[in-house]
Amino acid sequence: MPDGADLPDDDAVAVRVVLVCRALANPVRVRLLSLLRAAPGGEACVGELIESVGVSQSTVSHHLRVLVDAGLVRSARRGHWVWYSPRSDQLDVIDFLLR
Repeated sequence: MPDGADLPDDDAVAVRVVLVCRALANPVRVRLLSLLRAAPGGEACVGELIESVGVSQSTVSHHLRVLVDAGLVRSARRGHWVWYSPRSDQLDVIDFLLR
């Protein structure tokens, strides 16, 4: 997204803003993103997040998938575990929304 943009300047940017808004329209997803940003080492697996958000493993996995699809979080499989981390390079759209 261009620096100093007041409004989305093309369809691709507008679509990205909509995807991020949809992803952040759920309090569990907002909490998960916040937890990932504060996680030691900048990443966490589902098992580390379940207790903090108070929902089931499958629900946490679903919400993380939505965040991945919106480009706000990345995932990396290591053995049997999938680790999630915030994509700080993609969080610019949140800054745009908060202007």
